[in-house]
Amino acid sequence: MSEEMQRLREELDALTDRMDELEQARHVSKDVAPRESSLWALDGLQGRLDDDPSTVDGAVMLVGSLTLPTGASASWQQGVGTTGLLDAPWTEQASTLAALGHPVRIELLRHILSGVQTTSELTAIDSLSTTGQLHHHLRQLVAAGWVKQRGRGSYEIPAARIVPLLVCVLGAER
Repeated sequence: MSEEMQRLREELDALTDRMDELEQARHVSKDVAPRESSLWALDGLQGRLDDDPSTVDGAVMLVGSLTLPTGASASWQQGVGTTGLLDAPWTEQASTLAALGHPVRIELLRHILSGVQTTSELTAIDSLSTTGQLHHHLRQLVAAGWVKQRGRGSYEIPAARIVPLLVCVLGAER
């Protein structure tokens, strides 16, 4: 065997050993493996920023994965460079955010996420005084994109809005 072939064989053996180690490590329970940082999501974002010269000023992202009380699952990830975000006018987002600013609407969203999705079920919410009030608030939520009508008298929160909604609620905590 030539010297070059021997060197390639040794490199291949080393790679094979490393792959075996990685395969073994992958099967270790995630609960047992120590976390290097409690800010793992931020560490991942920072790593991407370091690799992407177009995000020199930074980036923000929202990410989440959950199982709703209905048993449905929702996962979402969205990110943007801060340069574009800080430079663009925010006036278009005002109505979307304003729709969350009413106690009845935020309560409607909580109930819809929990599986109460028909107008007949939603009218039982204590904070609603009339079905007219219910329809008014549902129209506001539909117009803002937080809710969509699934059928006659049935509403749902679109999958792409679940995590952003929960991030808004989390961000509003003091």
